[in-house]
Amino acid sequence: QVQLVESGGCLVQPGGSLRLSCAASVSGSIFRINAVGWYRQAPGKERELVAAISSAGSYNYLGSVKGRFTISRDNAKNTVYLQMNSLKPEDTAVYYCNLGNWYSVLRGSDFGSWGQGTPVTVSS
Repeated sequence: QVQLVESGGCLVQPGGSLRLSCAASVSGSIFRINAVGWYRQAPGKERELVAAISSAGSYNYLGSVKGRFTISRDNAKNTVYLQMNSLKPEDTAVYYCNLGNWYSVLRGSDFGSWGQGTPVTVSS
């Protein structure tokens, strides 16, 4: 359906910041009618929802990132961002984005596919 491409991940020191981007390769304001979530998967762990925003502007954050991460969107650019501040080593993971209805995004299920993600490594 809609292809999403994650970018922006890299090696960063603890306490540093990164901004991840999730770009949709379609015309029109796709995020006006779909919710989008950022997820991450660390080695040996299951994928978890990090942050989500609904088409109506509701937010949901993983407790361990609340106050440090911010999800936002630019509808004109069909891009969703994840601003990551005060990064910690435990934030190290491959980060993915996906979209769907609000319930699917919160559950992290019922998606047609997952992209390759963008790796984030927080280390000294």
